[in-house]
Amino acid sequence: MPTHRSPDQLYRHSLRLLLDKDIDAWTALWAEHGVMEFPFAPPGWPRRLEGRDAIAAYMSGYPDHIDLHDFPDLRIHRTTDVRTVVAEMRGLGLLVETGAPFDMTYIAVVTVREGQFTSYRDYWNPLAVQQPGLDFAGNGAR
Repeated sequence: MPTHRSPDQLYRHSLRLLLDKDIDAWTALWAEHGVMEFPFAPPGWPRRLEGRDAIAAYMSGYPDHIDLHDFPDLRIHRTTDVRTVVAEMRGLGLLVETGAPFDMTYIAVVTVREGQFTSYRDYWNPLAVQQPGLDFAGNGAR
C-alpha cells in the first residue's frame, strides 16, 4: 500500500516547488481531473480550471511574471475532513516586468486524495490586480 504525503505536507511541498520555479513538478502534484477555483476573480480572469492540463497551461508562465521569494506567515489549519486543509499565507516577491514588489495575501481551501490535489479554492485579493504594473495576479495569468 503506497504512502502519500498528508494534505499539509503536500501543500508545504507545493510552495517549495513554486519558490523553486518548478511549475512542471508543481503541476505533477495534481490529480488528472483536479479542479482549481478562484471565487474572487474579477471579470476577465478565470474562475474555474478543470483538469491537470488546464491548470498546467494556466500556471506555465508564472515564473515569467512573478519572482516569488517567500511565503511568510504560513498557517495550515486541519478540518474535520482529514483530506482537506485551509492555508493562510502571504506570497512575497517581485513583478518580473517592472521589478515592483509583489505582496499578496491568500487563503486556500485544499483537498487531497491519494497524495494529489483534487480541489484547490484560491481566495486571493482581486483588488491587487488594480495595482500599476500588475498584469498577473494570484495563481495565474489573464
